[in-house]
Parts: sequence; C-alpha cells; structure tokens
Amino acid sequence: MDRFAALAAFIAVVENGGFSPAARRLGVAPSSLTRQVNALGRSLGTQLLNRSTRALTLTEVGEQYFDDGRRVLGDLERADQSAGELTGPPKGVLRLSVPVAFGRLHVAPFLPAFLAAYPGVRLDIQLTDAVVNLAEQRMDMAIRLGAQPPDTTIAKRLAPHRRVICASPAYLEAHGTPAEPHELSDHNCLLFDYLAGRAAWTLSKGDASHEIPVTGNLRANGSELLRVAALGGAGLVLMPTWLVGEDLRTGRLRCVLSDWTPSISGGEGAIWAVYPRSRRGSRKLTVLIEFLAERFGPSPYWDDFVIAQRDGSA
Repeated sequence: MDRFAALAAFIAVVENGGFSPAARRLGVAPSSLTRQVNALGRSLGTQLLNRSTRALTLTEVGEQYFDDGRRVLGDLERADQSAGELTGPPKGVLRLSVPVAFGRLHVAPFLPAFLAAYPGVRLDIQLTDAVVNLAEQRMDMAIRLGAQPPDTTIAKRLAPHRRVICASPAYLEAHGTPAEPHELSDHNCLLFDYLAGRAAWTLSKGDASHEIPVTGNLRANGSELLRVAALGGAGLVLMPTWLVGEDLRTGRLRCVLSDWTPSISGGEGAIWAVYPRSRRGSRKLTVLIEFLAERFGPSPYWDDFVIAQRDGSA
C-alpha cells in the first residue's frame, strides 16, 4: 500500500462526502478509492468511516486521523513547492495579511507590476488591521507597522515608520500653532481608540523626552477616518507619514513641532514583512519582500516632503 496515496484517498472521500463524488473529482474508479481506504483502516487496526446506504460519517478515530492527515499532506505539498522553487521560477500561492489603509495606498498600486514580473505567483491578500496568528490563519506573510515583531517569527524591515503631528491650516489659524510639547494639552487632539485610559503622546528631541497627556472630542479605530477629520479642521492628529505625506506636500495639512519626533510608544518603529520560520527559503516569498523593499526602502517616497522639511530644504 502507498501510504500517502491511501491517505489522500481517505481525505478526498471525506471532503467530497462519499466515494463516488471523490472518484469523479479525481477521475478514478470508486472501487479504487474503496480498496485504498479499506487498506488504510486495516493497517491502522481501526475503522475510520461509518458507512450506510444514506450517509458516510467519521468515527471518533477517523475525525482525529482526518485532521492530522490533512495537515501532513499540506506540509508535504508545501515541501514539494519549496523544492520545486529551487529549480525554477517562483510559483504558487502567497497568502498575505496587510493593514487596510497601507495596503490600499502602498501595496495595491504595485501589484500589477509584481504579477507581471512573476506570472507563476498567485496572491491571496486579506486586508485587516488585526494582528493575525500567521500559523493559525495559514498566512505566508504579514505586513506589520510599528514596533519590531517578536522573534518567534522572522521580520524583514521594509521601510521606516515615521509619524508627525499635523492639522489643517484652518484649525491652526483658529486655535494657534503649538510651539512647545506641553501646549498640546491645550488643543483638541484626535485619538485612536487603542489608546485605552489616559491618552498621551510622547515626543523626543536629542536626550529630551516628554509624555504629554492629550484629550479630544473624537476617538476612532481607523486612521483614514481621523485623517479626513483633520483635513476638515477638527483638530491635531498623530499620523504616519505614509498616510499624510501627500497632504503635507500639497499643504492640506501642516506639521507642528516638526523638530520633535512624536510617537505613541517612544520610538518610530518600522514597516516590517513578517513570516513564519517554516516559510524560510521560499523563493516566491523572497521575491515579494525584495520587490516591496526596492519600492519603499530607508527613504520611502511618501517621506520626501517630511525629510526635506526637517532638513530645511522644503
């Protein structure tokens, strides 16, 4: 008995709800699948399926064996794909988790060029701001923003994650421009709802660091909503430059306290490509990370105006 062929036959029968539909899908005779599944049960010394004229169900042992067997075949398929990639062009499916706004603004525009360069690769992208468990969700890679991910995964730095405090010209004309960090407490600040309890922004310059309590009349869990509110003159907002870089360049928003480095956790962090250690060596994953790193890099295009302003050349 070919153990892997018998396992594949058993899984196909369960997934398709019977021997006949599984045989039609695989293009083999139902009797062939019956022989393989029966031989598998005999080799294990147990019954995997309960069969009647109307239904086919798993035994208790069969349920566990089905779950374990499907995982084994999945691992084998990934191993075969990885080995195949070493001798040919990148190919296969890449499942990605990408933050919603960042994906829309800075990943989606480059996808046609990537897919044209690597026609053997197929992308399955899930847009979510949740930090998903890559193993449980069977994801090959995630883009993460901010602090370096834990070392249980592999993280490649794609770009810096700079933040600025900014507001619309109308708001600043009506309420004034803060000249020192402590003046933020006198302004209406638009807040992310993950700032539970006492909200504060941290600003640093050289060896100096200040944590400033901030309050405001708008709190939301979406950066794009807060950006639109800031554009409308609702208040000051702490934003990543990848989201407001174009607004700063055109003057729709203006930086305040631009000689200070603002953050929530005391550091700027980075934009990371994060993947499980089991995906190490995947060529299709490597070419995607290299593709994105080339387009972002240490001085990404969305930071051009901010860097020029800090250098005094804007």
